[in-house]
Amino acid sequence: MATLFKDVYIADGSREKAERVHLLVSKGRISEIIDAKQNPPSADKIISGRGKMAVIPGFVNAHTHAAMTLLRGLGEEAPLMEWLQNKIWPVEEKLTPEYIYWGTLSAILEMLSAGTTCFADMYFEMDKVADAVLSAGMRAALCRGITAGEPGKIERSLDNSLEIAEKYHGREGLITVQLGPHAPYTVPFEAMKKITETAKSHGLGVHFHFLETEGELKNLGVDPVKYLEDTGLLSVPYLTLAHSVFLNPKAEINSGNVTLVHCPCSNLKLGSGIMPLNSWLERDMPVALGTDGASSNNQLDMWGEMRTAALLHKGVNRDPVCVTALDVLRMSTYEGAKAYGFSQKGMIREGWFADLVLVNLDKPHYIGVNEDNLAAYLVYAGSSADITGTMVNGKWLYRNGEYPTLDRDEILQKAREAREAITR
Repeated sequence: MATLFKDVYIADGSREKAERVHLLVSKGRISEIIDAKQNPPSADKIISGRGKMAVIPGFVNAHTHAAMTLLRGLGEEAPLMEWLQNKIWPVEEKLTPEYIYWGTLSAILEMLSAGTTCFADMYFEMDKVADAVLSAGMRAALCRGITAGEPGKIERSLDNSLEIAEKYHGREGLITVQLGPHAPYTVPFEAMKKITETAKSHGLGVHFHFLETEGELKNLGVDPVKYLEDTGLLSVPYLTLAHSVFLNPKAEINSGNVTLVHCPCSNLKLGSGIMPLNSWLERDMPVALGTDGASSNNQLDMWGEMRTAALLHKGVNRDPVCVTALDVLRMSTYEGAKAYGFSQKGMIREGWFADLVLVNLDKPHYIGVNEDNLAAYLVYAGSSADITGTMVNGKWLYRNGEYPTLDRDEILQKAREAREAITR
C-alpha cells in the first residue's frame, strides 16, 4: 500500500534548505520525492499537506533505559551516585520481567507520540523489552546492562546478552543488539576486557556509560583514552559512549567506530556537567542525542532534547552559531541510527526507510515558516505537541492521538499497577 504526502515540506539534518515536495512511501521505503509544482504520483492513501505540513525523519533516542518510566519522580534533586544508590537501585530490585515489559510499552507510547521511531535501551530482561518493541513495530538497539556483584554475575549477564543477540539481532529489521557493560565504576577492568573480546568475536557493538561525572573521571585511575584502548573498547565493531561529559575533546581518539551520546537534560538535572559538544563537532566526531531514563530527565521527548542542546551550548560558549539547528536535527536522527547499525535511516532520501514524522505547521508559532528557515522553526519554535503522526517502515504507529498497533488503555493500567507494586 502506497501513501502519498502531497505538497509537504521535507527537512533533515543534511539539507541547508527544506524542500516543498510530493513524497511517496511504498513498501516501507521512500520511493519518490517530486517537486510540489509537478503532478503528484498516484497512491492508495493521500495525505494532503497544502504546504502546511512537514515530514522529517523519525527521532532516534540514542541512550535511555525505557522501563525506568516506572521509576519517574523517585529521588528528585540528588547527585548521581546518591540518586542511584539510595533511590534507584533499591527499587530496581523489585522489578519483575512483567513489570519491565509494561514499563517499556509505556515508554514506547510516550516516545511514539513525541516522534521517536528508534531507541537505544540498556536495562534488564531484554527479551521482554524486545517483545515490547516487536509488538509495537518500532526499532530499537538493545543491550542488557552488565554490572559486577556476586561471583559469576558478570559471566551470567554476558551469557544472557549473547542469548539475546542470537534470538533478536536483526529480527524483522527492527532490532540490533549490543553488549552493555554499565560503566567503569560497576565493571572491573579485567571483566571489561573479557566483554570487549566477546563483542569482537561475535561482531557486536558496545553501549557504555563513560565519564558522566567529574568524580568518575577522578576515580578512573588512568587516562581516559588509555582506558578505552587497554580495555579493547576502541577495537570493538562499534562503540557508543553515553554522556562523555568529562571526556576531553582534545583526546586522540583515532578509531572510526566511536559515537558519543549527548544527554543534556539528564546531565543538567543531575548536576553532572555539560559535554563540550561544540568542540567535538568541530572535530567531526559523530555525536548522537539521547534523553537518558525517564527517572533522571524526566521526559523521553527528543524534540525538547534538541532545543536544549542547541540553546545550552550557545549560552555556555557565548556563541550563537557554535551548535546549529541542523546540527541537532542530524544528531537526533541520522547519527543515532548510524551509531547502532541501522543503515538508510535518518534522512529524507529516495530508497531510504520510511521512518518518518508528520508535523502540523498550521499553528500560530509557524507563521512565517518557509524553505529557508524550517529547520530553525522546528528546533526553536516547535515541539512534540505539533506531531500528528509517527511511522516506521511506512506503517503508522501513532496517528492523531491513536496507536494502531498497541492497546493504550491496557498498557497504562498495567504500568500503573507495576509502579504501585515497586513503590510500596
